Amino acid sequence: MQKSLPFIAGAAINCYNQHTLRRLIGMGLTRWVLPVELSGQWLSEVLRQAVVADIRHCFETEVFSFGHLPLAWSGRCFTARSENRSKDQCELCCINYPEGRTVSSQDGSQVFVLNGIQTQSGSRYNLVNQLPTMQGIVNIVRLSPQAEGTFDWLARFKANLNGTAPQPLPATDSNGYWLNLAGMLKG
Repeated sequence: MQKSLPFIAGAAINCYNQHTLRRLIGMGLTRWVLPVELSGQWLSEVLRQAVVADIRHCFETEVFSFGHLPLAWSGRCFTARSENRSKDQCELCCINYPEGRTVSSQDGSQVFVLNGIQTQSGSRYNLVNQLPTMQGIVNIVRLSPQAEGTFDWLARFKANLNGTAPQPLPATDSNGYWLNLAGMLKG
């Protein structure tokens, strides 16, 4: 396949191996965002395969590292629908929910955040303490802006780039997927 416009393959693209990466590179891939459910171990193995296949130099690697994980998207805004508004007359009602609308399990645990057309993880994903394991394999870490405290967390990430300023994770944060655990857990 002939290369066309350069593009970034986001985390929603099911790209789990070097064979898919090679195909996407042939189409113009310049950056690959690791699917959020994959671990650091998985990433290391795929990148090892990419080196063997002589394609590693063709793309950057990005890891979603902070924020509610994007899990699914809908063609219809949940916020507007929950307020019985048509999508053309929503009046941007989502502005009333800057952190989205939460969905809890029967035991009261927050399992999802519904934010516009996105279904997101209930816990905030936080890889601030995994930054040292990303050295040499991850080019970009993505921090999703929060309603409050984004710049504080950005400073914490910068301070801990080399693991010299580990951070206690809030009880509502998780890092399970990166550590090859259930996504809502933290290690």
